[in-house]
Amino acid sequence: MIAIPAIDLRGGACVQLVGGSYAHERIRLPDAVRVAREWLDVGFERLHVVDLDAAMGCGTNAPIIDAILREDGARVQVGGGVRSAERIEQLLAAGASEVVVGTRALEDEEWLADQASRYPGTLMVATDVRAGQLAVRGWTETIDRDLLDTVGSLSALPLAGLLVTAVDVEGQMRGPALSLIESIVRASSVPVIASGGITTLDDLRALARLGVAAAVVGMALYTGTLNPRDVAEEFGA
Repeated sequence: MIAIPAIDLRGGACVQLVGGSYAHERIRLPDAVRVAREWLDVGFERLHVVDLDAAMGCGTNAPIIDAILREDGARVQVGGGVRSAERIEQLLAAGASEVVVGTRALEDEEWLADQASRYPGTLMVATDVRAGQLAVRGWTETIDRDLLDTVGSLSALPLAGLLVTAVDVEGQMRGPALSLIESIVRASSVPVIASGGITTLDDLRALARLGVAAAVVGMALYTGTLNPRDVAEEFGA
């Protein structure tokens, strides 16, 4: 399993939210490109970049994403408001290694199947979970679909993986939702990338034991609760 630092973009800055709430922003760093370079310099080989403004439909951080993608040595998966074939193509052309799709992927099965067949092994589907339900549109709404049934149907597609964010524990540094992640790993035949609540090296080790392919880490790295060099040494590649 590898650990991947999260770079969440809002209003041009790198931010971290508590509990998925846009009203509870705890971290704000003005130079997101510099943040990306610092994570690479520490020893991480992959980055997870999310355009929160695009996810909410209230703006874009596309120029910053493009700048991060130009950083040498970066393997970057990008998501947030990716709801068109054109945007997928733009991100891949700009250098994204994987593209994360969420809202439209969950609401338009034909579109997702078509895009997955066009870009096999390249798309990740964000299966964000709030209170046991799939969350969409920047975690502001939920949809009425059975979670594990959805995971099973997504597994039939040639995806790069499922990005599972436990929104309820996101940014709270109380530990990951292990039972949720375990149930999804068991139901999925594609790699699972876990996110939300990761606080300690033991949390990362527990996720690795569950068979998680990668873990996206945010708040604990930005606050220094987790030593970035220790994480990169054990889970950086």
